[in-house]
Amino acid sequence: MRRHGLSKSKLTSYAQCPKRLWLQVHRPDVAQYDDGAEARFAAGHAIGDEACRQCSARHDGRGVMVEAEPTLATALATTAALLAAGHDAPIYEATFEHDGVLVRCDVLEPDGAGGWHMAEVKSSTRAKDYHRADLATQLWVARANGLPVSYAAVRHVDTSFVLEREGELDGLFADADLTHDLADELAAVPELVAGARATLAAAEPAAVPGDQCHAPFACEFDAYCRAALPPGPEWPVEVLPNGAGKKWRAAGIADVFAVEAGQLKGNARRVHAATVSGAPDHDAAGARAAMADWAFPRTWLDFETIAHVIPRWIGTRPYEQVPFQFTAIVEDGRGGDTLHEYLSLDGTDPRRACAEALCRLPREGAVIAYNASFERGVIDKLAAAFPDLAPVLESLSARLVDLLPVTRNHWYHRDQRGSWSIKAVLPTIAPHMDYAMLEVKHGGEAQEAWAEAAADGCTPDRRAALDAALRAYCGQDVEAMRVVARALVKTLNNEGA
Repeated sequence: MRRHGLSKSKLTSYAQCPKRLWLQVHRPDVAQYDDGAEARFAAGHAIGDEACRQCSARHDGRGVMVEAEPTLATALATTAALLAAGHDAPIYEATFEHDGVLVRCDVLEPDGAGGWHMAEVKSSTRAKDYHRADLATQLWVARANGLPVSYAAVRHVDTSFVLEREGELDGLFADADLTHDLADELAAVPELVAGARATLAAAEPAAVPGDQCHAPFACEFDAYCRAALPPGPEWPVEVLPNGAGKKWRAAGIADVFAVEAGQLKGNARRVHAATVSGAPDHDAAGARAAMADWAFPRTWLDFETIAHVIPRWIGTRPYEQVPFQFTAIVEDGRGGDTLHEYLSLDGTDPRRACAEALCRLPREGAVIAYNASFERGVIDKLAAAFPDLAPVLESLSARLVDLLPVTRNHWYHRDQRGSWSIKAVLPTIAPHMDYAMLEVKHGGEAQEAWAEAAADGCTPDRRAALDAALRAYCGQDVEAMRVVARALVKTLNNEGA
Protein backbone atom coordinates (compact mmCIF):
# COMPACT_ATOMS: atom_id res chain seq x y z
CA MET A 1 0.00 0.00 0.00
CA ARG A 2 1.32 3.41 -0.95
CA ARG A 3 2.35 5.59 1.97
CA HIS A 4 1.57 9.22 1.29
CA GLY A 5 4.05 11.84 2.44
CA LEU A 6 2.91 14.43 4.94
CA SER A 7 3.85 18.05 5.61
CA LYS A 8 2.86 20.60 8.20
CA SER A 9 0.33 22.13 5.79
CA LYS A 10 -1.24 18.71 5.20
CA LEU A 11 -1.43 18.12 8.93
CA THR A 12 -3.12 21.51 9.32
CA SER A 13 -5.65 20.47 6.69
CA TYR A 14 -6.26 17.20 8.53
CA ALA A 15 -6.76 19.03 11.83
CA GLN A 16 -9.32 21.31 10.17
CA CYS A 17 -11.20 18.46 8.49
CA PRO A 18 -9.95 14.96 7.55
CA LYS A 19 -11.96 15.14 4.34
CA ARG A 20 -10.10 18.29 3.29
CA LEU A 21 -6.77 16.47 3.52
CA TRP A 22 -8.14 13.44 1.65
CA LEU A 23 -9.45 15.61 -1.19
CA GLN A 24 -6.21 17.62 -1.42
CA VAL A 25 -4.29 14.41 -2.04
CA HIS A 26 -6.79 12.29 -3.99
CA ARG A 27 -9.12 14.78 -5.69
CA PRO A 28 -7.35 18.14 -6.12
CA ASP A 29 -9.28 18.59 -9.38
CA VAL A 30 -12.49 19.46 -7.49
CA ALA A 31 -10.96 22.36 -5.56
CA GLN A 32 -12.39 25.84 -6.07
CA TYR A 33 -10.29 28.77 -4.83
CA ASP A 34 -11.77 32.14 -3.93
CA ASP A 35 -10.82 35.31 -5.77
CA GLY A 36 -8.46 36.52 -3.05
CA ALA A 37 -6.36 33.36 -2.79
CA GLU A 38 -3.68 34.52 -5.23
CA ALA A 39 -3.27 37.85 -3.45
CA ARG A 40 -2.92 36.11 -0.08
CA PHE A 41 -0.27 33.76 -1.46
CA ALA A 42 1.63 36.73 -2.90
CA ALA A 43 1.48 38.59 0.41
CA GLY A 44 2.77 35.51 2.23
CA HIS A 45 5.69 35.15 -0.16
CA ALA A 46 6.55 38.85 0.18
CA ILE A 47 6.55 38.61 3.97
CA GLY A 48 8.72 35.50 3.85
CA ASP A 49 11.22 37.18 1.53
CA GLU A 50 11.42 40.24 3.79
CA ALA A 51 11.96 38.11 6.90
CA CYS A 52 14.85 36.34 5.16
CA ARG A 53 16.31 39.65 3.98
CA GLN A 54 16.28 41.08 7.49
CA CYS A 55 17.83 37.94 8.94
CA SER A 56 20.60 37.99 6.34
CA ALA A 57 21.29 41.65 7.09
CA ARG A 58 21.95 40.71 10.72
CA HIS A 59 24.50 38.16 9.53
CA ASP A 60 26.38 40.16 6.91
CA GLY A 61 24.42 38.65 4.04
CA ARG A 62 25.56 35.09 4.74
CA GLY A 63 22.15 33.41 4.78
CA VAL A 64 21.59 30.42 2.49
CA MET A 65 18.30 29.60 0.78
CA VAL A 66 17.71 25.85 0.40
CA GLU A 67 16.21 25.21 -3.03
CA ALA A 68 13.87 22.33 -3.72
CA GLU A 69 15.03 21.84 -7.31
CA PRO A 70 14.74 19.50 -9.00
CA THR A 71 12.98 17.73 -6.08
CA LEU A 72 12.55 17.95 -2.33
CA ALA A 73 15.19 15.23 -2.04
CA THR A 74 17.66 17.90 -3.15
CA ALA A 75 16.49 20.20 -0.34
CA LEU A 76 16.93 17.40 2.21
CA ALA A 77 20.44 16.66 0.95
CA THR A 78 21.44 20.34 0.88
CA THR A 79 20.23 20.91 4.45
CA ALA A 80 22.07 17.83 5.72
CA ALA A 81 25.26 18.90 3.96
CA LEU A 82 25.13 22.42 5.42
CA LEU A 83 24.69 21.14 8.95
CA ALA A 84 27.33 18.45 8.56
CA ALA A 85 29.80 21.09 7.39
CA GLY A 86 29.20 23.21 10.50
CA HIS A 87 27.37 26.02 8.67
CA ASP A 88 27.15 28.96 11.09
CA ALA A 89 24.84 31.35 9.24
CA PRO A 90 21.07 31.47 8.69
CA ILE A 91 19.37 28.77 6.64
CA TYR A 92 16.09 29.49 4.92
CA GLU A 93 13.67 26.70 4.04
CA ALA A 94 15.88 24.16 5.83
CA THR A 95 14.27 20.82 5.04
CA PHE A 96 13.93 17.80 7.33
CA GLU A 97 12.02 14.51 7.25
CA HIS A 98 10.97 12.15 10.02
CA ASP A 99 8.52 9.26 9.93
CA GLY A 100 7.23 10.35 6.54
CA VAL A 101 6.63 13.95 7.61
CA LEU A 102 8.61 16.55 5.68
CA VAL A 103 8.94 20.14 6.90
CA ARG A 104 10.62 23.23 5.52
CA CYS A 105 11.59 25.72 8.23
CA ASP A 106 11.18 29.34 7.22
CA VAL A 107 14.16 30.65 9.19
CA LEU A 108 16.89 28.88 11.13
CA GLU A 109 19.33 31.29 12.75
CA PRO A 110 22.44 30.22 14.70
CA ASP A 111 22.19 31.12 18.39
CA GLY A 112 25.95 31.53 18.83
CA ALA A 113 26.18 28.61 21.24
CA GLY A 114 25.95 25.69 18.85
CA GLY A 115 22.15 25.69 18.67
CA TRP A 116 19.51 27.22 16.44
CA HIS A 117 16.68 29.70 16.61
CA MET A 118 13.66 28.58 14.60
CA ALA A 119 11.08 31.04 13.28
CA GLU A 120 7.86 30.22 11.45
CA VAL A 121 7.09 33.39 9.47
CA LYS A 122 3.45 34.45 9.10
CA SER A 123 1.77 37.42 7.46
CA SER A 124 -0.83 37.56 10.24
CA THR A 125 -0.67 40.10 13.07
CA ARG A 126 -0.47 37.53 15.90
CA ALA A 127 0.29 33.89 16.55
CA LYS A 128 -2.82 31.77 16.01
CA ASP A 129 -3.66 28.30 17.29
CA TYR A 130 -2.84 26.57 14.02
CA HIS A 131 0.49 28.42 13.89
CA ARG A 132 1.36 26.78 17.20
CA ALA A 133 0.59 23.38 15.70
CA ASP A 134 2.69 24.18 12.62
CA LEU A 135 5.64 25.17 14.77
CA ALA A 136 5.27 22.07 16.96
CA THR A 137 5.37 19.85 13.87
CA GLN A 138 8.57 21.53 12.72
CA LEU A 139 10.15 21.13 16.16
CA TRP A 140 9.13 17.48 16.34
CA VAL A 141 10.72 16.69 12.98
CA ALA A 142 13.82 18.87 13.45
CA ARG A 143 14.62 17.50 16.89
CA ALA A 144 14.14 13.94 15.62
CA ASN A 145 16.93 14.79 13.17
CA GLY A 146 19.17 15.87 16.04
CA LEU A 147 18.89 19.62 15.45
CA PRO A 148 19.45 21.49 18.72
CA VAL A 149 16.70 24.13 18.74
CA SER A 150 17.11 26.59 21.62
CA TYR A 151 14.37 29.01 20.61
CA ALA A 152 11.16 28.59 18.61
CA ALA A 153 8.81 31.40 17.65
CA VAL A 154 6.06 32.49 15.32
CA ARG A 155 7.41 35.59 13.58
CA HIS A 156 4.40 37.72 12.72
CA VAL A 157 3.71 41.23 11.48
CA ASP A 158 3.76 43.96 14.13
CA THR A 159 0.94 46.43 13.43
CA SER A 160 2.60 49.07 15.62
CA PHE A 161 5.35 49.40 13.01
CA VAL A 162 5.27 52.65 11.05
CA LEU A 163 7.32 53.11 7.89
CA GLU A 164 9.52 56.15 8.53
CA ARG A 165 12.05 55.88 5.72
CA GLU A 166 11.63 54.17 2.39
CA GLY A 167 13.03 50.65 2.36
CA GLU A 168 13.79 50.59 6.11
CA LEU A 169 11.60 47.82 7.46
CA ASP A 170 13.43 46.83 10.62
CA GLY A 171 10.77 46.42 13.28
CA LEU A 172 8.15 45.05 10.87
CA PHE A 173 8.16 41.71 12.69
CA ALA A 174 7.55 40.61 16.25
CA ASP A 175 8.25 37.16 17.65
CA ALA A 176 5.78 35.16 19.71
CA ASP A 177 8.25 33.07 21.71
CA LEU A 178 6.72 29.61 22.15
CA THR A 179 9.91 27.74 23.03
CA HIS A 180 8.58 26.50 26.36
CA ASP A 181 4.87 26.63 25.56
CA LEU A 182 4.31 23.84 23.06
CA ALA A 183 4.28 20.74 25.25
CA ASP A 184 0.67 19.86 24.46
CA GLU A 185 1.08 20.43 20.73
CA LEU A 186 4.31 18.42 20.60
CA ALA A 187 2.69 15.53 22.44
CA ALA A 188 -0.18 15.56 19.95
CA VAL A 189 1.96 15.34 16.80
CA PRO A 190 2.38 11.52 16.65
CA GLU A 191 -1.37 10.96 17.00
CA LEU A 192 -2.04 13.68 14.41
CA VAL A 193 0.37 12.00 11.98
CA ALA A 194 -1.18 8.57 12.55
CA GLY A 195 -4.68 9.93 12.01
CA ALA A 196 -3.72 11.74 8.81
CA ARG A 197 -1.97 8.68 7.44
CA ALA A 198 -4.96 6.45 8.22
CA THR A 199 -7.30 8.93 6.55
CA LEU A 200 -5.25 8.98 3.35
CA ALA A 201 -5.13 5.18 3.23
CA ALA A 202 -8.91 4.82 3.51
CA ALA A 203 -11.86 5.73 1.30
CA GLU A 204 -13.12 9.30 1.06
CA PRO A 205 -14.32 10.21 4.56
CA ALA A 206 -17.80 11.47 5.26
CA ALA A 207 -18.11 14.98 6.64
CA VAL A 208 -21.07 17.23 7.34
CA PRO A 209 -20.36 20.84 6.29
CA GLY A 210 -20.19 23.19 9.26
CA ASP A 211 -18.05 25.80 10.96
CA GLN A 212 -14.90 23.83 10.11
CA CYS A 213 -15.44 24.73 6.44
CA HIS A 214 -14.36 28.30 7.20
CA ALA A 215 -11.83 28.09 10.03
CA PRO A 216 -8.94 28.44 10.19
CA PHE A 217 -9.17 28.64 6.38
CA ALA A 218 -11.94 28.84 3.83
CA CYS A 219 -11.95 25.29 2.47
CA GLU A 220 -11.44 24.99 -1.26
CA PHE A 221 -13.72 21.93 -1.30
CA ASP A 222 -16.74 23.56 0.32
CA ALA A 223 -18.80 23.63 -2.90
CA TYR A 224 -17.89 20.00 -3.66
CA CYS A 225 -19.02 18.81 -0.23
CA ARG A 226 -22.25 20.80 -0.26
CA ALA A 227 -23.15 19.55 -3.74
CA ALA A 228 -23.32 16.02 -2.32
CA LEU A 229 -25.88 16.99 0.32
CA PRO A 230 -29.61 16.44 -0.19
CA PRO A 231 -31.46 19.66 -1.00
CA GLY A 232 -32.12 21.72 2.11
CA PRO A 233 -35.05 24.01 2.85
CA GLU A 234 -35.48 27.06 0.66
CA TRP A 235 -35.31 29.21 3.78
CA PRO A 236 -32.86 27.60 6.25
CA VAL A 237 -32.70 28.78 9.85
CA GLU A 238 -29.31 30.36 9.08
CA VAL A 239 -31.15 33.36 7.58
CA LEU A 240 -31.96 34.41 11.15
CA PRO A 241 -29.43 37.14 11.99
CA ASN A 242 -26.65 37.28 14.58
CA GLY A 243 -26.27 33.51 14.70
CA ALA A 244 -29.81 32.97 15.99
CA GLY A 245 -30.26 30.06 13.60
CA LYS A 246 -27.49 27.99 15.18
CA LYS A 247 -29.65 27.17 18.22
CA TRP A 248 -32.44 25.91 16.02
CA ARG A 249 -30.11 23.89 13.82
CA ALA A 250 -28.64 22.28 16.94
CA ALA A 251 -32.18 21.38 18.02
CA GLY A 252 -32.77 19.61 14.71
CA ILE A 253 -34.84 22.36 13.09
CA ALA A 254 -33.51 23.35 9.67
CA ASP A 255 -36.45 25.24 8.11
CA VAL A 256 -37.18 28.76 9.32
CA PHE A 257 -40.86 28.07 8.67
CA ALA A 258 -40.74 25.48 11.48
CA VAL A 259 -39.42 27.97 14.03
CA GLU A 260 -41.90 29.24 16.61
CA ALA A 261 -42.14 33.00 16.23
CA GLY A 262 -42.92 33.48 19.90
CA GLN A 263 -39.45 32.26 20.82
CA LEU A 264 -37.73 34.92 18.72
CA LYS A 265 -36.86 38.48 19.62
CA GLY A 266 -35.76 41.67 17.90
CA ASN A 267 -34.42 41.43 14.37
CA ALA A 268 -34.67 37.65 14.38
CA ARG A 269 -38.42 37.95 14.89
CA ARG A 270 -38.70 40.56 12.11
CA VAL A 271 -36.69 38.38 9.73
CA HIS A 272 -38.82 35.35 10.55
CA ALA A 273 -42.06 37.25 9.96
CA ALA A 274 -40.90 38.72 6.64
CA THR A 275 -39.60 35.35 5.45
CA VAL A 276 -42.76 33.44 6.33
CA SER A 277 -45.16 36.08 5.00
CA GLY A 278 -43.15 37.11 1.95
CA ALA A 279 -44.01 40.75 2.71
CA PRO A 280 -41.17 43.20 3.44
CA ASP A 281 -40.82 44.49 6.98
CA HIS A 282 -40.89 48.23 6.32
CA ASP A 283 -41.28 51.04 8.82
CA ALA A 284 -41.28 54.16 6.66
CA ALA A 285 -42.31 56.44 9.52
CA GLY A 286 -39.47 55.17 11.68
CA ALA A 287 -36.97 55.63 8.84
CA ARG A 288 -38.18 59.19 8.27
CA ALA A 289 -37.77 59.96 11.96
CA ALA A 290 -34.28 58.45 12.01
CA MET A 291 -33.16 60.61 9.08
CA ALA A 292 -35.11 63.74 9.95
CA ASP A 293 -32.12 65.65 11.29
CA TRP A 294 -29.74 64.78 8.44
CA ALA A 295 -29.16 68.35 7.40
CA PHE A 296 -28.67 69.62 3.86
CA PRO A 297 -26.48 69.80 1.96
CA ARG A 298 -26.26 66.03 2.27
CA THR A 299 -22.99 64.45 1.15
CA TRP A 300 -23.23 60.77 0.23
CA LEU A 301 -19.72 59.34 0.55
CA ASP A 302 -17.97 56.04 -0.25
CA PHE A 303 -14.25 55.14 -0.16
CA GLU A 304 -12.20 52.46 -1.84
CA THR A 305 -8.97 51.57 -0.07
CA ILE A 306 -5.86 49.48 -0.49
CA ALA A 307 -4.06 47.72 2.37
CA HIS A 308 -0.49 46.47 2.07
CA VAL A 309 0.92 43.97 4.53
CA ILE A 310 4.33 45.57 3.97
CA PRO A 311 3.80 49.34 4.23
CA ARG A 312 4.43 51.04 0.91
CA TRP A 313 4.25 54.72 1.87
CA ILE A 314 5.94 56.78 4.58
CA GLY A 315 3.79 57.08 7.68
CA THR A 316 1.66 53.99 7.06
CA ARG A 317 1.36 50.76 9.03
CA PRO A 318 0.92 47.13 7.97
CA TYR A 319 -2.60 46.47 6.70
CA GLU A 320 -3.57 50.13 7.05
CA GLN A 321 -6.54 50.97 4.84
CA VAL A 322 -5.25 53.75 2.58
CA PRO A 323 -7.89 55.51 0.46
CA PHE A 324 -7.12 55.68 -3.25
CA GLN A 325 -10.66 56.64 -4.32
CA PHE A 326 -13.81 58.27 -3.16
CA THR A 327 -17.08 59.24 -4.76
CA ALA A 328 -19.34 61.83 -3.18
CA ILE A 329 -22.68 63.16 -4.37
CA VAL A 330 -23.84 66.37 -2.71
CA GLU A 331 -27.59 67.03 -2.57
CA ASP A 332 -28.45 70.69 -2.01
CA GLY A 333 -32.01 69.97 -0.86
CA ARG A 334 -33.56 71.78 -3.79
CA GLY A 335 -33.20 68.99 -6.34
CA GLY A 336 -29.62 69.74 -7.34
CA ASP A 337 -26.78 67.18 -7.19
CA THR A 338 -23.02 67.78 -7.48
CA LEU A 339 -20.57 64.96 -8.12
CA HIS A 340 -17.14 64.94 -6.44
CA GLU A 341 -14.61 62.24 -7.32
CA TYR A 342 -11.05 61.36 -6.44
CA LEU A 343 -9.08 58.44 -7.91
CA SER A 344 -5.35 57.73 -7.90
CA LEU A 345 -3.95 54.84 -9.94
CA ASP A 346 -0.30 55.82 -10.47
CA GLY A 347 1.00 53.89 -7.45
CA THR A 348 2.18 56.93 -5.51
CA ASP A 349 0.95 57.75 -2.01
CA PRO A 350 -2.64 58.91 -2.57
CA ARG A 351 -3.38 60.22 0.91
CA ARG A 352 -2.50 63.92 0.65
CA ALA A 353 -4.35 64.46 -2.63
CA CYS A 354 -7.31 62.49 -1.30
CA ALA A 355 -7.40 64.57 1.88
CA GLU A 356 -7.26 67.80 -0.12
CA ALA A 357 -10.11 66.60 -2.34
CA LEU A 358 -12.18 65.77 0.75
CA CYS A 359 -11.60 69.29 2.01
CA ARG A 360 -13.42 70.59 -1.06
CA LEU A 361 -16.63 68.94 0.07
CA PRO A 362 -19.25 71.13 1.82
CA ARG A 363 -18.28 72.36 5.26
CA GLU A 364 -21.78 71.81 6.63
CA GLY A 365 -24.60 69.30 6.44
CA ALA A 366 -24.77 65.56 7.00
CA VAL A 367 -22.17 63.22 5.53
CA ILE A 368 -23.84 59.88 4.85
CA ALA A 369 -22.10 56.52 4.58
CA TYR A 370 -23.10 52.87 4.86
CA ASN A 371 -21.32 51.34 7.85
CA ALA A 372 -19.92 54.78 8.64
CA SER A 373 -17.31 53.53 11.13
CA PHE A 374 -15.14 52.57 8.16
CA GLU A 375 -15.35 56.00 6.52
CA ARG A 376 -14.77 57.66 9.88
CA GLY A 377 -11.64 55.59 10.43
CA VAL A 378 -10.26 56.54 7.00
CA ILE A 379 -10.95 60.25 7.52
CA ASP A 380 -9.56 60.29 11.05
CA LYS A 381 -6.29 58.69 9.87
CA LEU A 382 -5.98 61.34 7.15
CA ALA A 383 -6.56 64.06 9.75
CA ALA A 384 -3.80 62.60 11.93
CA ALA A 385 -1.43 62.40 8.95
CA PHE A 386 -2.00 65.98 7.78
CA PRO A 387 -2.43 68.35 10.74
CA ASP A 388 -2.85 71.38 8.47
CA LEU A 389 -6.00 69.78 7.03
CA ALA A 390 -7.20 68.28 10.31
CA PRO A 391 -9.85 70.88 11.26
CA VAL A 392 -11.75 70.41 7.99
CA LEU A 393 -11.35 66.63 8.03
CA GLU A 394 -12.38 66.38 11.68
CA SER A 395 -15.51 68.38 10.90
CA LEU A 396 -16.27 65.97 8.06
CA SER A 397 -15.82 63.02 10.40
CA ALA A 398 -17.99 64.57 13.11
CA ARG A 399 -20.85 65.04 10.64
CA LEU A 400 -20.88 61.42 9.51
CA VAL A 401 -24.18 59.59 9.90
CA ASP A 402 -24.81 55.92 9.16
CA LEU A 403 -27.46 54.57 6.79
CA LEU A 404 -26.79 50.94 7.80
CA PRO A 405 -28.55 50.94 11.21
CA VAL A 406 -31.45 52.89 9.75
CA THR A 407 -31.82 50.21 7.09
CA ARG A 408 -31.40 47.38 9.58
CA ASN A 409 -34.02 48.82 11.93
CA HIS A 410 -36.62 49.78 9.34
CA TRP A 411 -36.33 47.42 6.36
CA TYR A 412 -36.07 43.73 5.71
CA HIS A 413 -36.97 41.69 2.64
CA ARG A 414 -36.61 37.94 2.79
CA ASP A 415 -34.40 37.93 -0.31
CA GLN A 416 -31.70 39.59 1.82
CA ARG A 417 -31.34 36.17 3.47
CA GLY A 418 -30.23 37.58 6.81
CA SER A 419 -27.84 40.24 5.52
CA TRP A 420 -28.12 44.03 5.53
CA SER A 421 -25.08 44.68 3.37
CA ILE A 422 -25.81 47.28 0.70
CA LYS A 423 -25.39 44.61 -1.97
CA ALA A 424 -27.97 42.39 -0.25
CA VAL A 425 -30.48 45.20 0.29
CA LEU A 426 -30.24 46.92 -3.09
CA PRO A 427 -31.72 44.09 -5.24
CA THR A 428 -34.80 44.01 -2.99
CA ILE A 429 -35.44 47.68 -3.73
CA ALA A 430 -33.89 48.36 -7.14
CA PRO A 431 -33.19 45.06 -8.95
CA HIS A 432 -32.24 46.94 -12.12
CA MET A 433 -29.07 48.21 -10.38
CA ASP A 434 -27.15 45.00 -11.00
CA TYR A 435 -23.49 44.88 -9.91
CA ALA A 436 -23.03 41.84 -12.15
CA MET A 437 -23.02 44.20 -15.13
CA LEU A 438 -19.94 46.02 -13.81
CA GLU A 439 -16.31 45.03 -14.42
CA VAL A 440 -15.53 45.77 -10.76
CA LYS A 441 -18.24 44.17 -8.61
CA HIS A 442 -16.99 44.34 -5.03
CA GLY A 443 -14.28 45.80 -2.81
CA GLY A 444 -11.86 42.93 -3.36
CA GLU A 445 -12.01 43.46 -7.11
CA ALA A 446 -11.50 47.19 -6.56
CA GLN A 447 -8.25 46.44 -4.76
CA GLU A 448 -7.20 44.08 -7.54
CA ALA A 449 -7.99 46.77 -10.12
CA TRP A 450 -5.85 49.29 -8.24
CA ALA A 451 -2.95 46.82 -8.05
CA GLU A 452 -3.18 46.10 -11.76
CA ALA A 453 -3.39 49.77 -12.71
CA ALA A 454 -0.51 50.77 -10.41
CA ALA A 455 1.81 48.05 -11.74
CA ASP A 456 4.65 49.15 -14.00
CA GLY A 457 3.50 46.97 -16.90
CA CYS A 458 -0.03 48.37 -17.10
CA THR A 459 -0.63 49.99 -20.50
CA PRO A 460 -2.28 53.43 -20.77
CA ASP A 461 -5.34 51.93 -22.44
CA ARG A 462 -5.78 49.31 -19.74
CA ARG A 463 -5.26 51.89 -16.98
CA ALA A 464 -7.92 54.09 -18.56
CA ALA A 465 -10.32 51.13 -18.67
CA LEU A 466 -9.64 50.35 -15.00
CA ASP A 467 -10.15 54.02 -14.14
CA ALA A 468 -13.59 53.93 -15.76
CA ALA A 469 -14.48 50.62 -14.09
CA LEU A 470 -13.56 51.89 -10.64
CA ARG A 471 -15.50 55.11 -11.11
CA ALA A 472 -18.55 53.11 -12.19
CA TYR A 473 -18.28 50.80 -9.19
CA CYS A 474 -17.75 53.44 -6.51
CA GLY A 475 -20.41 55.60 -8.13
CA GLN A 476 -22.88 52.72 -7.98
CA ASP A 477 -22.19 52.24 -4.28
CA VAL A 478 -23.05 55.89 -3.63
CA GLU A 479 -26.14 55.83 -5.83
CA ALA A 480 -27.21 52.61 -4.11
CA MET A 481 -27.24 54.43 -0.77
CA ARG A 482 -29.40 57.19 -2.17
CA VAL A 483 -31.85 54.74 -3.76
CA VAL A 484 -32.13 52.72 -0.54
CA ALA A 485 -32.62 55.85 1.57
CA ARG A 486 -35.38 57.13 -0.70
CA ALA A 487 -37.14 53.77 -0.54
CA LEU A 488 -36.88 53.63 3.25
CA VAL A 489 -38.80 56.86 3.76
CA LYS A 490 -41.39 56.17 1.07
CA THR A 491 -44.55 54.19 1.69
CA LEU A 492 -44.57 51.46 -0.95
CA ASN A 493 -47.65 50.98 -3.11
CA ASN A 494 -48.46 47.54 -1.74
CA GLU A 495 -48.07 48.42 1.92
CA GLY A 496 -51.17 48.74 4.01
CA ALA A 497 -53.29 47.04 1.34
